[in-house]
Amino acid sequence: MTDDADALFEHLELKEYETTALNHLLRLGQTTAPNLADATGIPRARIYTVLDDLANQGYIKLIPGRPKQYKAKPPAAILEQAQQNRQREYEQFCDELEAVQEAFLDRFEPLYEQASDDITPAEELFYVVDVGEPSERETRSLYREATDTVHVITKSFEYFEAVEPAVQDALDRGVSIYALFLHPENLSAENQAKQRTTREYIADAYPEIAIRFSTELLPWRGTLIDPSMDYETGRAIVLVEETDVPLHMRQAAVTENGSFVAGLHRYVELIWEHESVGSVE
Repeated sequence: MTDDADALFEHLELKEYETTALNHLLRLGQTTAPNLADATGIPRARIYTVLDDLANQGYIKLIPGRPKQYKAKPPAAILEQAQQNRQREYEQFCDELEAVQEAFLDRFEPLYEQASDDITPAEELFYVVDVGEPSERETRSLYREATDTVHVITKSFEYFEAVEPAVQDALDRGVSIYALFLHPENLSAENQAKQRTTREYIADAYPEIAIRFSTELLPWRGTLIDPSMDYETGRAIVLVEETDVPLHMRQAAVTENGSFVAGLHRYVELIWEHESVGSVE
């Protein structure tokens, strides 16, 4: 099989022999178990079990006869069956959770409430995640949850590709996005090039995103959503600038504290209004 074929079959979550057998049945058509074993290298002692498993999952059908033969279902039918299989698994999972829900809550809710009484103010203010995929995942969730505004404060928005689908979703829902970049004169040549590539792409693909450039150094970077001066709404993820700490060792703070997010927003507003420019050469 080619790498492309392997990637396509991965979505069916088949075992190795099942993948090999189904791939060959799709290519070769109807055949017997021994012939398929010879064509694929699957041991004859295993081939019938493999075919039975594929049939039980609904991906192939048995043709009665002497000898009996096996045939793959049409590709569209296989994908539809895979979806049905996954749906049944999910429904079964939900049933299993429902069966233990009462006992789980009775057992752990009192313990959780007792432990929560000992939470410090700092723990109530924020929690931390590693920089990289965990912080990007949190950022994507912010875009998806935003209902009004998203404010980004960044050096070069080098992670934009990782959050772009969530950005598009937010824009489609009418969310306003404001991106405050660090002015290129405060960046290294490498980061200048990264920023230029990203902001030119954003300006072309997403002209509705408002962009400005901070002429002052930025002590922190991050994303905040839906701030309000009544402190009732708002979430944010913040990374403090630590030039002496390698990026892979840094952590970002996530907060749902409305007053803290309002303070972050006020800082961004001041920079946006008084210490930023609308374009760079």
